[in-house]
Amino acid sequence: MSLADEILRLARAAGATITTAESCTGGMVAAAITDVAGSSDIFERGFVTYSNAAKSDMLGVRRATLEAHGAVSEEVAREMAEGARRAAGATFAVSISGIAGPGGSEHKPEGRVCFALASGADILAQTVEFGALGRATVREKSRDHALTLIRDALGKRQVPDAGADLGV
Repeated sequence: MSLADEILRLARAAGATITTAESCTGGMVAAAITDVAGSSDIFERGFVTYSNAAKSDMLGVRRATLEAHGAVSEEVAREMAEGARRAAGATFAVSISGIAGPGGSEHKPEGRVCFALASGADILAQTVEFGALGRATVREKSRDHALTLIRDALGKRQVPDAGADLGV
């Protein structure tokens, strides 16, 4: 069973809905979920917010946060997830912002990806250093990590209440 299949099964059982806010993955997480027949039961919508303007306009990411921390930061990932969940009215929102490559800098190297998972007031944010594995590989690993975050949160979910403790 694929991660997306597990997500569908768990979300249906919990009565949960999911939305995505993606930057460096360009919609790969949404595509993975919607590749599964029946995903319309649980998938609300996906946001591809590649530019900073899109992050602000579509998700409400504050320009001050972008200026202070840059797009590839846990702070921006948090605001992306919060904004997506609020805009979609979904139970869960996962966000991704990173540097897939090629390129990067000393302070933000290629392969650094920030994630956030929001459900109600609960937000988990984390940074994963995949390394300079090449653009396609970083994007695939980012997709899979985001799907794992959703699956694990759904697996810990006891009741279909958006404010429930995720245990993460």
